[in-house]
Amino acid sequence: MSNEVRSAPPTPPPVSTPPSQIQSPAAPASSRASPLRGMGTPNIASPVRKAVASVRGYLGEVGHMTRLADPRDAWLPITESRSGNAYYAAFHSLSSGIGFQALVLPVAFSFLGWTWAIICLTVAFAWQLYTLWLLVKLHEPVAGGTRYSRYMHLATTVFGEKWGKILALLPVMYLSAGTCTALIIVGGGSMKLLFNIACGEVCLARPLTTVEWYLVFVCVAALLSQLPNLNSIAGVSLVGATAAVAYCTMIWVVSVAKGRVVGVSYDPVRATGEVDGAIGILNGLGIIAFAFRGHNLVLEIQATMPSTLKHPSHVPMWKGVKAAYVIIALCLYPVAVGGFWAYGDQIPPNGILSALYKFHSRDVSRVVLGIATLLVIVNCLTTYQIYAMPVFDNMETGYVHKKNRPCPWWLRAGFRAFFAAVNLLIAIALPFLSELAGLLGGISLPVTLAYPCFMWVAIMRPAKGTAMWYTNWGLGSLGMGLSFVLIAGNLWGLVEKGLHVQFFKPADFQ
Repeated sequence: MSNEVRSAPPTPPPVSTPPSQIQSPAAPASSRASPLRGMGTPNIASPVRKAVASVRGYLGEVGHMTRLADPRDAWLPITESRSGNAYYAAFHSLSSGIGFQALVLPVAFSFLGWTWAIICLTVAFAWQLYTLWLLVKLHEPVAGGTRYSRYMHLATTVFGEKWGKILALLPVMYLSAGTCTALIIVGGGSMKLLFNIACGEVCLARPLTTVEWYLVFVCVAALLSQLPNLNSIAGVSLVGATAAVAYCTMIWVVSVAKGRVVGVSYDPVRATGEVDGAIGILNGLGIIAFAFRGHNLVLEIQATMPSTLKHPSHVPMWKGVKAAYVIIALCLYPVAVGGFWAYGDQIPPNGILSALYKFHSRDVSRVVLGIATLLVIVNCLTTYQIYAMPVFDNMETGYVHKKNRPCPWWLRAGFRAFFAAVNLLIAIALPFLSELAGLLGGISLPVTLAYPCFMWVAIMRPAKGTAMWYTNWGLGSLGMGLSFVLIAGNLWGLVEKGLHVQFFKPADFQ
């Protein structure tokens, strides 16, 4: 019990004693300065001892709620509600951690081959799970202390205000806003594909254009985004996670059931030169690294949970994360291995879903293809919500800090509609950004694999020469090196092949 008392914050909240227990004059000055110091003194008055015991019981059974970094955080979408639990954490982690990027994993196998692809996938999975654990622990590094409820808050605390923004602002915003734009492209394109599947080849209805389908997707996503805070979209994340697991399972099961395509080869794709070979290997490594996402949302998800000295938030958060990543592993490995076994070197650049349409559109029921496509759309709509939430939070922060009052509902709705409109404009006006995905992904890679290691060293200060010191410095440096290599490789590829710039000409999703 003495340990619990010592771990309490320096200034515990005042606890008033019921009037029925106030029967003696005030305690001496020394007792008033530290009422807990006299717990073992036999001469202390009995009513005071009961009051102290009451305080001790309160601290032991309930504990102090850890304080917000800024009281105004209670008005912002991420920290507005603190009623989350391990189930909510699992829903959010699963929804943000698996998506359309997983469908491209067989392409990485075509560049690397069976052995190296499986090794790299396993190492990357273990690596990102370790950095995820670091972030969960760093959310509240000191019991009863400040909670780092946003990735940027932690980054600016560790690296300083200036360098924190230089190193982390662009990657974090890209991982949120850039992912939302990609979801519009994939989701809107899948809507068009679903319409073609449902209508058939003899359809008499006039099909919508790609831009119009983007608009339909954005309208639905903007409507869903009116849910007020991160806790309120837990059900949405559950639906999205279920859809992702369902379509990943359906796609690889159908692909494996139909058998290998004719002329399949499992040898790595042969490049015409050494430079092209190196770029192919880098592409494979990049696809595997980019398949793991959601680290920019970990602190935000944990911020929705209550935290006390006795029940810190990292316990239910880690339970939820572990459950989610067991399911993610059961999705990623079958998609990667099954997809490469079925299609080998003939896998299209867009992944296993495109391969299913390309090779089995005639021998697979349209109902199966339609359900798989519908599940992709549902997952894109729901995943959009959790990735947009940090941007919504950032937009409202400016108003709250300036006006010192909560954001009114009409302005909150306007912010979210405006963000959806900006994403739509980017998806339509700059379709060539998909060619820069590798470059931007390389810039964002340290958010997942490197920065958490450096943050742990800076905040937790492990003794020099210990296992944790070597591990975090080694993994952090390796992550930064991999990021630089991917950036250089993608820049070289753009120089060699050029960038096909076309404005306002979005291509169909295939």
